[in-house]
Amino acid sequence: MTTSWHEIPRRRGGLLDVAVVGGGMAGATAALALARDGFDVALVDTRPPASWSAADDIDLRVVGLAPSSIRLLEAMGVWSRIRDARASAYERMVVWDAENGATIHFDAADEGRDVLGYIVENHLVQATLWQALDAAGVRRVVPGEVVGCETHDDHARLALADGQALSARLVVAADGVDSPLRALAGIGTHGRDYGQRGVVAHVETTLPHRRTAWQRFLPTGPLALLPLSDGRCSIVWSLPDAEAERVLALDDDPFRDALGVASDFRLGPIGAVTRRVSFPLRLKLADRYQSGRIVLLGDAAHTVHPLAGQGVNLGLRDAAELRDTLVAAREAGRDIAAPHVLRRYARRRRSADGLDAWSFDALGRVYAWQAPPLVAVRGLGIRLLDGLAPLKRQLMRHAAGG
Repeated sequence: MTTSWHEIPRRRGGLLDVAVVGGGMAGATAALALARDGFDVALVDTRPPASWSAADDIDLRVVGLAPSSIRLLEAMGVWSRIRDARASAYERMVVWDAENGATIHFDAADEGRDVLGYIVENHLVQATLWQALDAAGVRRVVPGEVVGCETHDDHARLALADGQALSARLVVAADGVDSPLRALAGIGTHGRDYGQRGVVAHVETTLPHRRTAWQRFLPTGPLALLPLSDGRCSIVWSLPDAEAERVLALDDDPFRDALGVASDFRLGPIGAVTRRVSFPLRLKLADRYQSGRIVLLGDAAHTVHPLAGQGVNLGLRDAAELRDTLVAAREAGRDIAAPHVLRRYARRRRSADGLDAWSFDALGRVYAWQAPPLVAVRGLGIRLLDGLAPLKRQLMRHAAGG
């Protein structure tokens, strides 16, 4: 590290408690939650999030927020703003197998809930979180590109591309799936590339979505139709790379036809469609979640297949666990970034995230079975599961975050 870097001034003097690198949903949530709990926090990102306006069309990238995520956002005082701006509650989920027709039904009423979750735009959630940062006392370092990191006995020091430096007791890497900070910390990853892309668009359907999330498992991968607040559905269509490219190149009419067939016309013929975009699908898990005074969170720690719609929820559970861990350490009079404190967070979240990630991977493999005997066994298992209310309730509770 060169000696010419100078420390970014801080409002309260001394070391920051926490520097969060990456202002996506998981990073911004962690920064806001920790600041609201009295920690001195800075958030570093290369740029602010895209602006959001109710006058704009619904963004193509949406997320399904589970009850655990909603509780966390409520605790931070931002959920009502997100919900009232534009969010779509879904009360039911229907998942069916294209090869044998076996279907699983999930209903919020079976668990005594009003909803299973909400479909919300990425940009809306992120923009709302960023609007709350100043009031919580979070120092925003934007633009801020981390190019170096040193860890010491009592702090970590981040070097920024503009020659400034930032020191904190704890550094949180929340800078995405290809996290530069994770690489600087010397943490490797494992997983696999699915050789697929998720094709995303919004579509009108002839039949109403009935506040239901629909998912059909096809030999090529799952297709999800998620209910939007304006009556349309957001689709996430997992396809092999070459097929995804072919589908993306289709004109609107053949695309509507292909999507109708893929969805088994469960919501009738497909009407108007928006532009389409896609993103690569991969499984990537960090080998560890901690290195010295650095911890990983969100996509920097784990990237999972979207078939269960849990990626963002896992990241928000990371943020909640980190907040709880640091608050407990402070109340006990401990160094919030002491190795044994951070190991507790790292152990718990890596175990939970890894179990979920490999479970989603296994589910995708099971639905990819094509041999007739295996398809028959899969269908029998699905039908048995649909009839076992206690097991379905357990699955619903797990997806909801407990």
